[in-house]
Amino acid sequence: MLELTGVCKTYRGQAALQPTDLTVLAGKTTVLLGPSGCGKSTLLRVMIGLVRPDRGAVSFRDTPVTPENARELRQRMGYVVQDGGLFPHLTAEGNVTLMARWLGWEQTRIKARLSELTELTQFPADGLARYPVQLSGGQKQRVSLMRALLLDPDLILLDEPLGALDPLIRSDLQADLRRIFRALGKTVVLVTHDLGEAGYLGDRLVLLRAGRIVQQGTLTDLVQQPAEPFVTQFINAQRGPAL
Repeated sequence: MLELTGVCKTYRGQAALQPTDLTVLAGKTTVLLGPSGCGKSTLLRVMIGLVRPDRGAVSFRDTPVTPENARELRQRMGYVVQDGGLFPHLTAEGNVTLMARWLGWEQTRIKARLSELTELTQFPADGLARYPVQLSGGQKQRVSLMRALLLDPDLILLDEPLGALDPLIRSDLQADLRRIFRALGKTVVLVTHDLGEAGYLGDRLVLLRAGRIVQQGTLTDLVQQPAEPFVTQFINAQRGPAL
């Protein structure tokens, strides 16, 4: 689905992303994992064409992503930003259907797709007329997810979508995300710093540190066959003290 070859990015002389090769497999959930500042969000934005790498190449379904075609290709990618990124002056329905209206979809088509997505995400239909300030944190994330799914994209990218939620709501949404990913069979790239979330949602984990990929594989691979001491250090730091 996605092929990154030698991509790197520097900001003000500081390497945010060191030369990186990565293949994102179709129909699987790939999780970019690591501590804050490790480059995972930068890598995600390079994938979707929002950040242009200083060097290297990105291909989406064998098509090179360039400044000229990035906007068009993004219509085949759904993107959920941190904290949802909803427009406060639009209702939930207005946020979800924004791109469809911009592309000139007929109203009947928009309504039918909106109905499908509210059922899929279990968002209350009576909440569609509410503005973001009137929604709970979990509801905002469901709206953001519906917006990302509206155009039925080939690829869904999520940048720490559950990071700001309390543990109970986060647990419910994790279960819903896994159900949705499996029901749709989509290719997904998810950014998180939470090891448990990564293991629960991901088919393949990609652990980063200081702008480079340290190890790729399943959670079992990382636990049982760490590529370097940092992998074990990162896992142990998230286990917490025994109760």
